[in-house]
Amino acid sequence: MSSSRKVVELFYDVVSPYSWLAFEVLCRYRNVWNIDLKFKPAFLPGVIYGSGNQPAGMNPSKLTYIVSDLTLLSEYFGVPMFRPSDLSDKDTLSAMRFVTALAEKEKEGDMLVERVSRELWKRKWRTHQDITQPASLTEAGLKAGLSANVVKEILSLSKSQPIKDKLKSVTQEALEYKCFGFPFIVCQVNGKAKVFFGSDRFELMAYFMGEKWMGPHPNKPTAHM
Repeated sequence: MSSSRKVVELFYDVVSPYSWLAFEVLCRYRNVWNIDLKFKPAFLPGVIYGSGNQPAGMNPSKLTYIVSDLTLLSEYFGVPMFRPSDLSDKDTLSAMRFVTALAEKEKEGDMLVERVSRELWKRKWRTHQDITQPASLTEAGLKAGLSANVVKEILSLSKSQPIKDKLKSVTQEALEYKCFGFPFIVCQVNGKAKVFFGSDRFELMAYFMGEKWMGPHPNKPTAHM
């Protein structure tokens, strides 16, 4: 493979726990692999219905499997999460508009988008706090390191038509890649794009990019036998 920079785009919604796993692993590898990691906040229900898919919760057997699967995966990836008592929670439209507004403001980087997204996942999947109301989004933003003035600005921006349209366009962009769920990862190498679905495709992704998969913790020292 060429040594040229490779682009990895992560389409995600904080309603998706599997997206959180993929997010953390890619953040760990962003300086290990020769990649330019780009976050693409989108709206999962728009992808589910736009692709003709069905929410996982509509299949009792699948839901039972997911609960067991996430317990083991959270241990393996080192991302503690716990099943909310109510899986029929409100959607994350306001939260994803908030993240989208922040992404639009933070044009020259994504450090704040990373921090805020992580905080929203923690609230949703670890401490089971609301992420639909402005007060909750404000608290998440402050905890992620935003100033009170910036949070107020982002909240206002998130309600604007351009931000609503931006979230729709990124969601549509995912659908144009034939996306049907999250996490959805697009890897671009030398002008060639390859898509990967789920949080268990990293070894194959590394192969495609000419990189090496070293497990979920690439910077963790390997114990000597």
